Amino acid sequence: MYPECVPTGSGLEEEFSTLFNKVPRLHSRTSIVELSGGLTNRNFLVETPDTKYVARISSNSSSLLSIDRGSEFTNSTIAGKGGVGAEVLDYLPGEGLLLISYIKGKTYDAHDVGRNLPRIATSLRKLHSLDSFDHEFNMFQTQKNYLAIVQQQGFRIPSGYLDFAPLVANIKQAFEVLFEGLVPCNNDLLPGNFIDDGEKIWLIDYEYSGNNDACFEIGNVWAEAFLPLDSLEELVTAYYGTYRPEKIARAWLWALVAKYGWTLWASIQDSVSEIDFDFWDWGMSKYELAKSEFTSDYFKKALITVTGK
Repeated sequence: MYPECVPTGSGLEEEFSTLFNKVPRLHSRTSIVELSGGLTNRNFLVETPDTKYVARISSNSSSLLSIDRGSEFTNSTIAGKGGVGAEVLDYLPGEGLLLISYIKGKTYDAHDVGRNLPRIATSLRKLHSLDSFDHEFNMFQTQKNYLAIVQQQGFRIPSGYLDFAPLVANIKQAFEVLFEGLVPCNNDLLPGNFIDDGEKIWLIDYEYSGNNDACFEIGNVWAEAFLPLDSLEELVTAYYGTYRPEKIARAWLWALVAKYGWTLWASIQDSVSEIDFDFWDWGMSKYELAKSEFTSDYFKKALITVTGK
């Protein structure tokens, strides 16, 4: 269900036995294996004589990153019942533990995303047709919140970052035209959050889930896989069932806003996370792409196209 398993010994049992013992389903566990890939939590494959489970334990940076674990539980439950995500089996509020079903299948990388865009579009449409999620996710507001935290805490800000604020405001204004409402979105569909069981593609990890513009989801999927522009056109066309240039432009602009916002997510993580990962380098890769796109000829074209004027 996740990228490579990281084998561990009895240390995990010693570290988490008290927590896992609070979940009746896990009393008969025979093994615990930590899974790689989590950047805001730790994930574990827990086996019992009868089945396998995935236990997600949140990190101490959740509140700074605008992650609401209660909303994650609610929205994960909706996605699970809707057959889009893993089934939620238990939740310990205040303990940071979410237990979900194990999905057997291939976890995607960026190449897999690029090869399966029509099937991904099908999964996105199914997610977006579910009952409304718990709250709204808006990257403009999230970026604003991240910026306030970074400035208040004295965390690092990339050189020239604030110079692009007027262009972000232009995008926000353009999005008010031809707005079609909000749908339940995952909002964080990195390649590793797609699992292909051979019949359908499952969407996992609902930490940042909330009601959003469908084009944010589409654009973010494309951006997180670092695909070429024609792949975005393919994904948008597959999602809407016809060629929609204004939606392609909207998804591209949302992807740019996402890169700009996630840059500050990385700055926060670089300062507070206990996970061994180079968050600053990850964030700078987003920022460098955003800078090149803010100053590109396509940016001006997209602003015009998205409004239909």
